[in-house]
Amino acid sequence: MRTLNLGILAHVDAGKTSLTERLLFHAGVIKTLGGVDTGDTQTDTLQLERDRGITIRSAVASFSARGTRINLLDTPGHPDFIAEVERVLGVLDGAVLVVSAVEGVQAQTRVLMRALVRLKVPTVIFVNKIDRRGADGGTALANLRDRLTTALAPMGSVSASGTPLARFDPGAWRDRAFRSAMLQALAERDDDLLAAFAEDRAVEVGTLRERLARQTAHGLIFPVYFGSAITGAGIEELIDGITDLLPAPIPPKDGLVSATVFKVERNAAGEKLALLRVVSGALRVRDRIPIAGPIADRENRVTDIEIFAEGRVIRSDVAQAGDIARVRGLSDIKVGDWIGDRAAAPQRQFAPPMLEAAIVPYDKADAPALWKALSQLSEQDPLINLRQGDGEDGLSISLYGEVQKEVIEHTLKAEYGLSVRFLDTSPIYVERILGVGNAIEHAPDPFLATIGLRVEPGDSEGRHRLIFEVEPGAAPPFAFKAIDEALETAFGQGVHGWQVINASVSITEITRLRKWTTSTPSDHRNLTPLVLAQALRIAGTEVCEPIDRITIDMPADALPRVQSLLTRLDAALEPPVASGEMMMLAGTIAAINVHDIQRALPSLTSGLGTMETELSGYRPVRGAAPVRRRSGPNPFSRSEYLAQLKGARQV
Repeated sequence: MRTLNLGILAHVDAGKTSLTERLLFHAGVIKTLGGVDTGDTQTDTLQLERDRGITIRSAVASFSARGTRINLLDTPGHPDFIAEVERVLGVLDGAVLVVSAVEGVQAQTRVLMRALVRLKVPTVIFVNKIDRRGADGGTALANLRDRLTTALAPMGSVSASGTPLARFDPGAWRDRAFRSAMLQALAERDDDLLAAFAEDRAVEVGTLRERLARQTAHGLIFPVYFGSAITGAGIEELIDGITDLLPAPIPPKDGLVSATVFKVERNAAGEKLALLRVVSGALRVRDRIPIAGPIADRENRVTDIEIFAEGRVIRSDVAQAGDIARVRGLSDIKVGDWIGDRAAAPQRQFAPPMLEAAIVPYDKADAPALWKALSQLSEQDPLINLRQGDGEDGLSISLYGEVQKEVIEHTLKAEYGLSVRFLDTSPIYVERILGVGNAIEHAPDPFLATIGLRVEPGDSEGRHRLIFEVEPGAAPPFAFKAIDEALETAFGQGVHGWQVINASVSITEITRLRKWTTSTPSDHRNLTPLVLAQALRIAGTEVCEPIDRITIDMPADALPRVQSLLTRLDAALEPPVASGEMMMLAGTIAAINVHDIQRALPSLTSGLGTMETELSGYRPVRGAAPVRRRSGPNPFSRSEYLAQLKGARQV
């Protein structure tokens, strides 16, 4: 049986969790339908998810249809939990993008669609809630074309829209009008079909169906189905489309095992459970496997494997390529780690969190317990970037938004018995290198190593670019590896304490093996931050704040009110553009001010305004550069750094 790992994605409240429930019910996996409002769905298992009626953590369920085992991955729709969506995108074979027939394409819908297109994830669109008052199939399709993409292939039409009797009428391939419309949609991306369309030549149904499946598999066109997750309308046809049009590739089952970890849980006993997709090879119980993270590699032993199949979680001795598995024994694992070849790891698709806030317990005696609890939560979501600084408000985490704050606060109370409060939210600044800085350390006590580095502005906002200006044989391989790993960490705190981006660093000198035969990786790893700190201080850095690009759609009469607010918040605005009775206003604004707009927009636009945001870049801060408390050893103070290293060794 082939396996299809299928993501269900949508803007919040479009109905994707209800759709997941309906698919499981239709397949016979569950006997009764749960509901978001009643809090008894299969995939929203957290109490807060049930209380608020939103998905916070991704979840996996499984069913079979037409000879295909389908692993369903339900994802959050709220933008504060986009990191959960990003991790799931890396394990998908295909996706269903859910759009409400009433609200239409919304801000998060467009963000998700851009990611699906960028990754070439084969996708079908399901227009949900056709039974809701105000729903109209033709209007919904026009909305998709106007706000999402024109590369659509409608697979039928809707009857009795906006009533409880609404149904999906699938297009019949024997119908000439349906074939003609399909030919026209496919011909835009197929020269052979374009010639047939221009010459008004008939094309066989088998050819049209094969070309539709091929274009869908390559992410060139998006079949559109309509229905209702509540009434079940259109579900049978959607399942047919999933199994017919979304490819279930046969992954390589030979060779070394490769897998990506997209979720980490803990069971009632506190044992860590890793949810992963096996990309190639096979993972077996008792295997000792290498775990590659962003900085260091570790090795753990698999003690137990469960796979998702036939609507159940089944214990197995092996997880084959293509399987979604829950694995025990990987004590060092974190979300985002991968097993096997580092080059196969999925790349980041969305911007990291742009905000951070200090978090403190109401009872100071709970500080150690709070650190432990947040450390465990960071295993599930490393992007919260737990940091320990100095002072009462020294514990801080990174955030996407205010809703994420509420979820963390609730989780700490419900699962750990900790009452906490957040202090003011602030931007996560970055530092950019201004000039060129050269520094060298000749085997200073206590390091048996010599390292020379040059830093200068680079062209990447991701990982630093490393250049070797020394011969490969100038030092043992472990020395180069240790320097590279140390740089990745050291660039996390620049002159002012913020992450350094756009960095190019060259190794200009390094210990020669014949001179220092007793050098160890720790000598190079611990000396590197000292040399880098000197080079950064010489080059100089400027602190920059994150800037978001915003696009707001609103009724025309709301434009003056929205413009007035954005002007007060120091936004750089472009001229507004009319679109029927609506106006579109775009521009850039400091990320810290985005929440103020989101909070005010409903009242300013009578609930009809929508806003999209995405990271636009960074700009230098005005006035004095903000300084961030440092966590860990401080290489910008030599005596403090050496003392902290010595203390860490003694501990």
